[in-house]
Amino acid sequence: MKICVFGAGAIGGYMGVKLAQAGADVSLVARGPHLAAMQANGLKLIEEGGESTVEVTASDDPADLGEQDYVIVTLKAHSVPGVVDRMQPLIGPDTTIVSGVNGVPWWYFHKVGGEYEGTRLESVDPGNKQWDGFGPDRVLGCVVYPAAEVIEPGVIKHIEGNRFSLGEPDGSKSDRAQALSKALGAAGLKAPVRPRLRDEIWVKLWGNLSFNPISALTHATLDVLCTDPGTRAVARGMMLEAQEIAEKLGVKFPIDVEKRIDGGAAVGAHRTSMWQDLDMGRPMEIDALVGSVQELGRLTDTPTPTIDTVLALVKLRGRMAGCYG
Repeated sequence: MKICVFGAGAIGGYMGVKLAQAGADVSLVARGPHLAAMQANGLKLIEEGGESTVEVTASDDPADLGEQDYVIVTLKAHSVPGVVDRMQPLIGPDTTIVSGVNGVPWWYFHKVGGEYEGTRLESVDPGNKQWDGFGPDRVLGCVVYPAAEVIEPGVIKHIEGNRFSLGEPDGSKSDRAQALSKALGAAGLKAPVRPRLRDEIWVKLWGNLSFNPISALTHATLDVLCTDPGTRAVARGMMLEAQEIAEKLGVKFPIDVEKRIDGGAAVGAHRTSMWQDLDMGRPMEIDALVGSVQELGRLTDTPTPTIDTVLALVKLRGRMAGCYG
């Protein structure tokens, strides 16, 4: 089994080390100083039990790596459409694209059934680049739960979590899903195959949709924005609008909004990824995390006044910082 992790930053690098340690035939696509450090010194992982360094096959040119059985995409959502053409050397007749990207996935309405079957989402897949370039039949969904960061080129620090939930768009327990689950399990990662992965997508999105833009606008950590009465109310409003949309699409939420916000508060003084991107001058994941939900609101005729307001503010904040648009 040949596995390529495309976008071997924090999460992709963490997966890459774990797979390499388990003896998997894994390769990584990265760039810049991080890639140079991996090629020169290997990839170091720091975790609670200590630290380890593994030699990895890494390149910035997918043509160096050849066709793969699985390509695990761990890029930021806005980066993927621009690299679809570059990824083609990795893709053979039986290659599976594992979509480990935050937000509403581009393949969301593939094999979902009902009136929205086959709907394309412009906010996350402008010009149908992924739908046409990968083909939705190749995709295997993945909800990424671990937290990690690149603390210096070639060095990944694992913070918490080791679960990567997998799911077919049609909910089946396919051979390809179970084979990847077994390979990730052998690497010490939890990779359950879920029949209703979209439910998990929405529970994670609930937090990303609200906590990320609010924190980018206020520079408040999760413990603060989830307990301050004003920002908690804004987050609640965004989540309730999203819940109405999701339930119209057949999603079932296993917890309520208050518990989800309490879960955010329990994380503590955490700076969200969108706030970190803003501070670092990097492109912000506004469209995938917030704009996509607004687009689904329009699709389902669901008013989204709170989402609309926060989206307008964070888009302008991003543009003023040169991190959006």
